[in-house]
Amino acid sequence: MATVELTFSALPAHVRTARLVATAIARRTGVEESLLDEVRLAVGEACSRAVEAHRLHCPGEPIRIELRDDSGRFEVTVSDLAPSDEIKQEQPLDLGMLSDSFMSGFGIAVISGLADDVEVFPSPKGTNIRMSWPASNAAVS
Repeated sequence: MATVELTFSALPAHVRTARLVATAIARRTGVEESLLDEVRLAVGEACSRAVEAHRLHCPGEPIRIELRDDSGRFEVTVSDLAPSDEIKQEQPLDLGMLSDSFMSGFGIAVISGLADDVEVFPSPKGTNIRMSWPASNAAVS
């Protein structure tokens, strides 16, 4: 299991870099070529959402991305430090139960349509969005 961690400041220009890194790592972990656009778009949505939240609440704090291959899956977690008023506990949410403002304002609905599996963990300390896609065992070295 390999893990890559990336942190960046809350600037929109860094979202493109995060998308490029995620797509390159997805390709190397064996994600099918036909899914790479979904990876790129979902990571871009999650990072854009984090940048917007940080610019409002904590512009000096970095956004963190963790990319890993684990048991035949390519997994990306985008973590921000902006407080969420959506829920006061740190556990995964049922995406169908999120308020319209949380879903429409932050692109969670788009992300859930692009990723094979999505979990959202909002808390007063920030939000983690975990997305994953199937990856082959024959990853490129």
